[in-house]
Amino acid sequence: MSTWMVVEDEPDLYDTLLALFGIWSIDGVAFTNGTDAIKWIDDVDAGIAETNIPELAILDIRLPGVEGPEIGARLRKSPVLKNIAIVLVTAFHLSPADEQKAIEKAQADDLLYKPLPAPEAFRATLQKAIAKRQAPPPEEPAAPEAEQQPPVAQDAAKPTQEKEAPSDARSGNA
Repeated sequence: MSTWMVVEDEPDLYDTLLALFGIWSIDGVAFTNGTDAIKWIDDVDAGIAETNIPELAILDIRLPGVEGPEIGARLRKSPVLKNIAIVLVTAFHLSPADEQKAIEKAQADDLLYKPLPAPEAFRATLQKAIAKRQAPPPEEPAAPEAEQQPPVAQDAAKPTQEKEAPSDARSGNA
């Protein structure tokens, strides 16, 4: 069974998210403030939290105590939780610069505005974030090799062309 983390201070949304987790057969690790979430992360890192490791964290941006982007940043520093998907949520309109700042600070995979999408669209968005995190990283050596191969091929072709050009000139002069 999957486990998802949620940090949400709005009681109705908190209850709704946990109800959806139940319908979707997903265990929930839930907090209503950022301070408790950070303490739990510390406990997980210390090996004293008895819980399944979540594959996703849904973090409200504005929370009492520690805010969502800071929780995301702490998750990314955790040796145990650093690879979970992070989706930030907010009811406040953010400028594009503030959106980018929050996403970068949390190293979040997505940002959603409240009201959240319909349950199935919401779940699809969350699953996409999880899949992105769980996908093997792109093979980085392949890209540099691909970039290096064409110059090698071009370099190899140049001497052939240079050799052919003089021989064509010689045959034309003969």
